[in-house]
Amino acid sequence: MNDLLPYIPEHLNNIRQSLVFFMPEIGLSLLFILVFVTDLLFGKNSGWMCRGIAIAGLIIVLYQCLWQFVLLNDGTLLKNNAQYIFGGMLFVDRTAVIFKLILDVCAICVLLYIPWDKALRSHFKGLSDLYSIIIASLLGLHLMVMAVNLLSIYISIEMVSIASYLMVAYRSDTQGTTEAGMKYVLFGAVSSAIMLYGISLLYGFGGSLNLQSDAFIHNLTLVNPVSVSLAIVLVMVGIGFKLSFVPMHFWVPDVYQGAATPVTAYLSTLPKVAGFALLINFLTPFIFNSQFNAIDFRLFLSVVGIVTMIVGNLAALWQTNIKRLLAYSSIGHTGFALMTLATFSQQGISALLFYLAVYAIANIGALMLSSYYVNRIGAHDLDSYKGAGLRYPLPSVCFVIILISLAGLPVSAGFNGKVLVFSSVYKIYDQNHNTWLLALMITGAATTIISLFYYIKIPLYLFLKKNEHHVDDLYITHRYLLIFVCLISFFLLATGLFPQMLNIFLN
Repeated sequence: MNDLLPYIPEHLNNIRQSLVFFMPEIGLSLLFILVFVTDLLFGKNSGWMCRGIAIAGLIIVLYQCLWQFVLLNDGTLLKNNAQYIFGGMLFVDRTAVIFKLILDVCAICVLLYIPWDKALRSHFKGLSDLYSIIIASLLGLHLMVMAVNLLSIYISIEMVSIASYLMVAYRSDTQGTTEAGMKYVLFGAVSSAIMLYGISLLYGFGGSLNLQSDAFIHNLTLVNPVSVSLAIVLVMVGIGFKLSFVPMHFWVPDVYQGAATPVTAYLSTLPKVAGFALLINFLTPFIFNSQFNAIDFRLFLSVVGIVTMIVGNLAALWQTNIKRLLAYSSIGHTGFALMTLATFSQQGISALLFYLAVYAIANIGALMLSSYYVNRIGAHDLDSYKGAGLRYPLPSVCFVIILISLAGLPVSAGFNGKVLVFSSVYKIYDQNHNTWLLALMITGAATTIISLFYYIKIPLYLFLKKNEHHVDDLYITHRYLLIFVCLISFFLLATGLFPQMLNIFLN
């Protein structure tokens, strides 16, 4: 014990200095406690209060994240615009802050969306607990973005996983939701166990939990490359579960369909964004260390990306349920986004940030409109959409705009995102003429064309298919849902015409 005493002041000083760069996460911790206590004090009727506190708190957290840009640009505080905090457990740089901003904006959108879904709003549990769970999960997502230590990687993923399990099974009054919750928990537990086994192997081989340590990478080079590659792949299983790339995608369709639609909006965006940030943190020490050559990461990412794009988009062609269609679509988008990581370049990361930002907003908008038609006419499948475009022209036009962006057609934010992705891949291909980069671009272009066939089904049924048996309005949809969807549509068009508006924040 006495031997450790000289190190205590140094560690305490490191913690004190780290707190400056940990303010958004401290704010989320306090916000979770505040929302949780409000729920305890006022009961199920406190939903509106918890929601207001959560949104106001997240706006403050957004400001704290923006303030980190100031810290990162202050030469008296930082060098190289980056900072390791808490003894190298977490890493803060400009890219991490942008990822956190995307997460916070998406979280606010989901919090706004939750009470606009009729099925979730009328649930006997109320909504207060759900708000506190989302705040807790957002803290885990922030940690995922900054995690650069094997221990912090595992802890942050488990924080998000536990919160996600609770959200999927939150509306457990239907058989579909119960089954979705059970499948998600079982698959998540298996992937977590596999990832933990991979982490234990890496720790045993490298002698450290710190991915950034030169000794860690050096020790790995002394081990059989097959064993090291196996350990890395096992860790990727856990990360791939969050990203839902093939073959870790099998849970997505059933869980997305069975969960409440706002929960589906959460699962399809926030964990995916944080998962890409975590994947960058995990792979960077291996990719940019000249000593390490046990596995060809460009080959690995290319193969996974190609297979994921093909499987996701082809499977989506046969779907008639809107949420299952969007589920397979999200798998295809994951494969497309993986193209940027195969470039190993800063331009690729910038393209990824833009693509994820516009994808997340568009996907939340699409699921909001799914709730709109369920609320109005009980429409879950494409057949139920027949003729609805003429009865509800404004939401239907917004749906078309959002689908245009998801498909990546011109004059939309999604088009600019895909152009940036292709440009980043082509630039690296032009330098080294790597065959796998060419295969990625060809597959990305082909699957983008394929996606048009299933995205266009929705406008086809809305406007061109006739329904002689009109269903009366079941429920008057909250007017704010339609207003918010219109704002999302305007944002996607404006960003499509003037992409520099978003690039100012992402570059």
